[in-house]
Amino acid sequence: MKILTFGILILLLFTCKEQPKPEFSLKGKTKDVENGMVIYLVNKEFQDSTVVENNTFYFKTKLPYYPIQAVLRTKDNFAYRFLWLEDNSMTFDASNGDFLTANVTGSESENLSQDLYRVIDTLPREERLKKELEFVKNNPNSIVSASMLAVYSTTFGKKKTTELFKPFSKQNKNSKYGEKIAKYIELNKEPKIGDQFADFEMADQNGKSQKLSDIKGKAILLEFWSSWCGPCRKENPNLVRTYKKFQPKGFKIFAVSLDEDKDSWLQAIEKDSLNWTHVSDLKSDENEASLIYGINGIPDNFLIAENGEIIGRNLRGEELNQKLSELLD
Repeated sequence: MKILTFGILILLLFTCKEQPKPEFSLKGKTKDVENGMVIYLVNKEFQDSTVVENNTFYFKTKLPYYPIQAVLRTKDNFAYRFLWLEDNSMTFDASNGDFLTANVTGSESENLSQDLYRVIDTLPREERLKKELEFVKNNPNSIVSASMLAVYSTTFGKKKTTELFKPFSKQNKNSKYGEKIAKYIELNKEPKIGDQFADFEMADQNGKSQKLSDIKGKAILLEFWSSWCGPCRKENPNLVRTYKKFQPKGFKIFAVSLDEDKDSWLQAIEKDSLNWTHVSDLKSDENEASLIYGINGIPDNFLIAENGEIIGRNLRGEELNQKLSELLD
């Protein structure tokens, strides 16, 4: 009896022994790539590189968490592919020569993402958005949905975003994407033409706190822009001319930058001769003012009358000049 009990104990120890946990790795195939070419696997939170030998490469990287999205690319970005990485052994087969259409295994998130984009890749924007909205609704437990909703929150609007976010899994809600969505829902005021402006406070380029309500003028333009935004920089000379013309009559500009790099922001202000009030929290698309106002693309702006009423949005060039003439001349 004792021998039998000992034998069962040994069997249980071997049976219950913890199995080795799968770890992320990526085994890849390429086509017509020179030996020695370096390939990078990059995310804001990690970076790794490896060398191609005989059109094969291999990554074994410790992920900060998973699933996590990263870009697999060559140094010059000639070939690249965004990938959802999971804590598994993954394969990447680009033996057809194209990273974008490479066959990937070992990541359920990546497969789900690719199934979607094969459908929507050639669709017009409106049809594409409709399909993406349906995807988020039908896949509340997928990190791909959380990532997508974090990008499109301001496009879908507060009401629809809240509806889509509510059934998300706890893991999705606690992800960095979920936290971003929750912050948008919390902060967003959705101000429209005819509404009173939504106040906020933010640091200027000297670190001094500036409040929108402290700016006094007969017309105030709340301008959203950034140093990296080509259309913004192209529009700046027109805005400078408008400011010079109407500033003596009571026109003010309160500019919110969606920059992340302070030096780039300051250089753009100086180079473009933007001599008005500037603020930024250097949080890029997570800028709190942009979440309050529901900004989904820049340049964008709100024209605020002396009584605090929003009387125009996204006014540019002659359209802005005409509106200011009606108010100030």
